[in-house]
Amino acid sequence: MGKFLADIFTSIYQALYTFLTHTLHASDPLAVGILQFLGAFIVANFVLLLLIFNIWFERKVIARMQDRIGPNRVGPWGLLQTVADLGKLLTKEIIVPEGADLIPFMVAPIIAVASVILIWAVIPFASTAIGTDLSIGALYFVAAGSLGVMAILMAGWSSNNKYALLGAFRAVAMLVSYEVPVILTLLVPVLLSGTMRMNEIVADQRIWYFLAAPVAGLIFWTASVAEVGRTPFDLLEAESEIVAGYHIEYSGFAFAMFYAAEWAHGFAICALMAVLFFGGWRGPGVDQFPTLGVLYFLVKTFIIYFIQTWTRATLPRLRIDQVMNFCWKFLIPLSLGLLVLMVIVDKLAYTAFVYFAPILERLNIHVDYLSTASAAAMSPRVAVLLAVNLIVGAVALLYIARQGQVERERIAHRMAVVEPGSLAQQAGK
Repeated sequence: MGKFLADIFTSIYQALYTFLTHTLHASDPLAVGILQFLGAFIVANFVLLLLIFNIWFERKVIARMQDRIGPNRVGPWGLLQTVADLGKLLTKEIIVPEGADLIPFMVAPIIAVASVILIWAVIPFASTAIGTDLSIGALYFVAAGSLGVMAILMAGWSSNNKYALLGAFRAVAMLVSYEVPVILTLLVPVLLSGTMRMNEIVADQRIWYFLAAPVAGLIFWTASVAEVGRTPFDLLEAESEIVAGYHIEYSGFAFAMFYAAEWAHGFAICALMAVLFFGGWRGPGVDQFPTLGVLYFLVKTFIIYFIQTWTRATLPRLRIDQVMNFCWKFLIPLSLGLLVLMVIVDKLAYTAFVYFAPILERLNIHVDYLSTASAAAMSPRVAVLLAVNLIVGAVALLYIARQGQVERERIAHRMAVVEPGSLAQQAGK
């Protein structure tokens, strides 16, 4: 029993495989295919069922932050409020506007949900629990996440509505732009681990990569939030400007699918942040008890999700020009410069350690600069890259302070130009 609980996923897989091949006499390819289908079914339903709790959690947390109670009528502590909302949406009619292109109009919400579920195929819940350990897992999640942009475009273009089309245009302008810093900072954990396999990236994090590259982690997080379209970057559905954006013409369960895709994608980027920069399933005792990895992974993911919820409850929505300027004039140059500088310094540091290795060995000091065998072995490399990130971060903060000063001077100059009584006189006229 203890061995079963220590690695519950491998134990269940072996038990089911034995049942299929020995009891039901299924062929080996058939048994593997059935188990893979079951795994995909479980992961997909886990994402969708967890969404019910996540919506309640976010509504409850934001309510407390805003001195409200939040859902508290349906079920204990309001836990069934999301279920009631889902039941309401299931009973509502899906109205297709006149002149809409029916096929892309109906396919768009399906693609939006599918793009989020596909991301979870490469996210390792534990060292022995991952949908598929692709050799290009890091690249795969970028490609799968991009399908969501296509769904937004299809919805906006096929709705025959100007507001929906404006939301789609913003999707092209904003989401595609923010993919650039996401990919650039994604290369940091890939370079540190030397692989794109998500499970190996986690396994190599004896020290969290966020401690080695905090600036890269913050850029990745900010750009991911913007790519998903969460606050303060939720311009795709700005109610005050374009009513509801790309899904203005959707009702009933079609709208519910877009709603679910947005919330599920928001949780998915928290899981990716935990995997790429915070060690994922890594924690005390996981080498002996791999099942503990699921607990560590979920705890880290929900802590990050709480921070995302906190941000949503705190920050106001930005203007489209501010969002685009922030991306192209700040995040992209910063992420590109950081990546290039980290690669150069990392290579120089490796060369220096190799050159001085004989001298260090005479002093009884053994250093393998690229080793990930233990936290102590990773320390020299982490210290070098942390120094690079701190320097780049300090320069970025100085730049932000300078830009803030320039903006305040510009506003003060504009206010000084306006005569004290001119606005009152114009109002009187």
